Amino acid sequence: MVNLFQQGGSVMYVLLLMSILATAIILLKLYQFYRSGLRQTGFVEDTLSALRSGEYAQALQKLQQQPSPVARVLESAVSFGANPVMSCNDVEAEVSRVGSAQIRNLESWLRGLSSIAHLSPLLGLLGTVTGMIAAFMNLQAAGSQVDPSILSGGIWEALLTTAFGLTVAIPAMAAFYYLEGEVDNVRAAMKDASIQVLRHFGKSPHVDSRDDERVEDETHGL
Repeated sequence: MVNLFQQGGSVMYVLLLMSILATAIILLKLYQFYRSGLRQTGFVEDTLSALRSGEYAQALQKLQQQPSPVARVLESAVSFGANPVMSCNDVEAEVSRVGSAQIRNLESWLRGLSSIAHLSPLLGLLGTVTGMIAAFMNLQAAGSQVDPSILSGGIWEALLTTAFGLTVAIPAMAAFYYLEGEVDNVRAAMKDASIQVLRHFGKSPHVDSRDDERVEDETHGL
């Protein structure tokens, strides 16, 4: 393996560093998502049941015990929705602000993972091109004493970087799409749950055929 890296050139070490960084990001995000309990949404129905019974303090207490970002949005929806001083627009703005902060936290480092997935094949191609140039320069230097092994050896060494670049990019891209899908599911759960809570307080968005687009823009942060 060390010999292959030496034959592939300096680009191989850059790709190795990117693969380590991508692995660290993936493991970190999987741990974060696990600790956040993204798949646990049973508390949403419990919160709605408590609100229907008028037990606002109990609903807030249950939400505070949940690590899920959906619980943080519901907590803000209950707190602001129960405030008679705040208007519907004010409540929607505050809930959207909390939801956007939670989504940004979940999306942290995902852009870096996406960059690694897109740049790795390009770096591999760069290594291949520079390796091919070196191989043909050696072939030219050989003059009339042309040995086919010089060219073939240089080509397979140059192709190492492309292969390694794809090896890094494919799992990084797959992990990125998986993690991004989890964030999208959380965003949808936030939107659905917050609308139900705000509807309980009579402060949910008013949706009709003329302002569907406006409501979608206001709640996109969730």
